[in-house]
Amino acid sequence: MDRNPMTYHPKSDFMRVMIERGYLADCTDYQALDEALVNGVVPAYIGFDATASSLHVGSLIQIMMLRWLQKTGHKPIVLMGGGTTKVGDPSFRADERPLLTPEQIDANIEGIRQVFSHYVTFGEAATDAIMVNNAEWLDQLNYLDFLRDIGRHFSVNRMLSFESVKSRLDREQSLSFLEFNYMILQAYDFLELNRRYGCLLQMGGSDQWGNIVNGIDLTRRVLDAEIFGLTSPLLTTSDGKKMGKSQSGAVWLNGDLLSPYEFWQFWRNTTDADVGRFLKLYTELPLEECERLGAAEGAGINDAKIVLANEVTALLHGREAAEAAEATAREVFEKGGVGDDLPTLALSADEVADGISIVQLITRSGLAKSGKEAKRLIADKGAKMNDEDVTDPGLMISAADLGQPIKLSAGKKRHALVVLEG
Repeated sequence: MDRNPMTYHPKSDFMRVMIERGYLADCTDYQALDEALVNGVVPAYIGFDATASSLHVGSLIQIMMLRWLQKTGHKPIVLMGGGTTKVGDPSFRADERPLLTPEQIDANIEGIRQVFSHYVTFGEAATDAIMVNNAEWLDQLNYLDFLRDIGRHFSVNRMLSFESVKSRLDREQSLSFLEFNYMILQAYDFLELNRRYGCLLQMGGSDQWGNIVNGIDLTRRVLDAEIFGLTSPLLTTSDGKKMGKSQSGAVWLNGDLLSPYEFWQFWRNTTDADVGRFLKLYTELPLEECERLGAAEGAGINDAKIVLANEVTALLHGREAAEAAEATAREVFEKGGVGDDLPTLALSADEVADGISIVQLITRSGLAKSGKEAKRLIADKGAKMNDEDVTDPGLMISAADLGQPIKLSAGKKRHALVVLEG
């Protein structure tokens, strides 16, 4: 098995994009998959947990892979883990996931579908995307039949060797039988998708390599079918941070959890060293343009970050939202204004009848996670109100002070508005 993508020169558009733009870490059989991609429409899937009502930026590389799959003439299958979410994926976690009700899982799937509708076209045509819920087959399983027909193909010795399991056991952390079954269920997903939809390829992050190989092996044994696996690098920023987190928490893809402006601002704050790489992965700009922008220096790299923020935001929220976010940023940063698109905390007259502290405002507006963090921000001279330093953590804001919107700032890049309702 050749697992070095740089040694393979692809014939298919999809594999060329995966390699040139940096999506590809490993593949089970480059040449055979490439031939399949050249010879016809390849249905391919990526699985997503339904543990929240939105995916975050950490999933965006996989979403873009499905988008490119469709753009190059193939069929994306978005597999929602409605069944496996009831179990929990143990991969590289220190503990079990909290278990959700079926109603919560269904609501989460609907929220996630809204994200995908911006990236792929759903429908009935040969290359139209479909969204499938693995509860369709997992909920119907008969335990004894499953043990006899599927379980016999798995070696516990081999399962114990997978990094996702080893990392838990090496730390002497509990791994329940419930979670241990997860990798069997994921392998069974690939088998079912091949049987039902002719799915030939599973993709995922490189931490899923073992699970993907399991599914390929199971499908070969049960159906005698040739199928493939392809993984992307586990992405961290150049300073070693996990992709998908910001100073104020997860960078959600649903607009009701994170405003388009905040999403835009996340990309605008990209570290200089990551700009070129992120342009290739998260936008559809030509490669030469990505490389040119990524190599910029001085003021030019800031312009490149604005291009990055605009292009990524336009894909998710639309071009108009991206332009509005850029206009707000310019208003806030260059002109010292308030901007119409900032995250906004609306207070009722009752809430400020006796005044409200600046610490509460900073916390409730999302600029700090706690009162303690807000006080530290003030002590470190990082808090501003209407572009003036806040020095007194005991400062009280009255209803009269809110006759005009108040702009709060945490450092130079994070801002929020506070307004009085009515």
